[in-house]
Amino acid sequence: MNAVNDGVHGVAPARTLPGPGRDSEGRNGDVAAWVERVRRQVERLCWTGILLGLAFTAANVQRFAAEGAAAWSLPWLTAWVLDPTVSLVLVAILRAEQVTARYRVRTGRSVRLAKWLTLSATYVMNTWESWVAGSPAGVVLHSVPPLVVFAAVEAITDLRDKLTEAVTRAAVITTSAVTAVAVHEPCPAPVNADADADVDADAAGAPGARRKLFADYLADARRAWTPGVEVTPAWVREVTSCSRGLSSRLARTLAEELATTGEGVRR
Repeated sequence: MNAVNDGVHGVAPARTLPGPGRDSEGRNGDVAAWVERVRRQVERLCWTGILLGLAFTAANVQRFAAEGAAAWSLPWLTAWVLDPTVSLVLVAILRAEQVTARYRVRTGRSVRLAKWLTLSATYVMNTWESWVAGSPAGVVLHSVPPLVVFAAVEAITDLRDKLTEAVTRAAVITTSAVTAVAVHEPCPAPVNADADADVDADAAGAPGARRKLFADYLADARRAWTPGVEVTPAWVREVTSCSRGLSSRLARTLAEELATTGEGVRR
């Protein structure tokens, strides 16, 4: 979005967009890319919390499944397999939802049922001993990690969907900002039969306004000129309100016309 030099193409400098998309020098950054980076950070943090919560529940589920078996015995070792079995299915579902949410594809009821089944199984195995023992403190302690995992699992799905929508909107806003930059005239073409095709973009953009041609600017400059006036780009801008880039071309054209008619205007 670098602005084109006014003196070369007659395009006004692009205005700096507000917001976090700007870099340290104030240039317009890629807002959509910035939102995408935030989405990745959110996903990493949620995944870290989910995996830590599942790691905490693994020890509780192992103790629940071992039922007092001797350490390093076969039942004790086998008990360690139970929680990963449930957790891996849950992680697989979440990973699939990560992709479907990115492309705005809704999953079916069976996927949601499987997710809640694995979460419910994890919660029951974590808190069963505390419920049986009638220990409120134990119930609270062993309920927190599974409930946090539940909340994170639901939140991460919705967050992915909303952040994907945010990326799409940011891309649209960035594109709209580029096309909405104020431009007085398009890049001038060489002086030829198509010279009348040059128009004032601001006038063209106003509802119901007639497109102002190069010839219109030139006619305004002719009417404003009086003998003894030096035709310069600054003078042309003052009397026609054209852009800086177009004023040089108008001044040159008008001066050539006056010289041809023998009125001898100094430049």
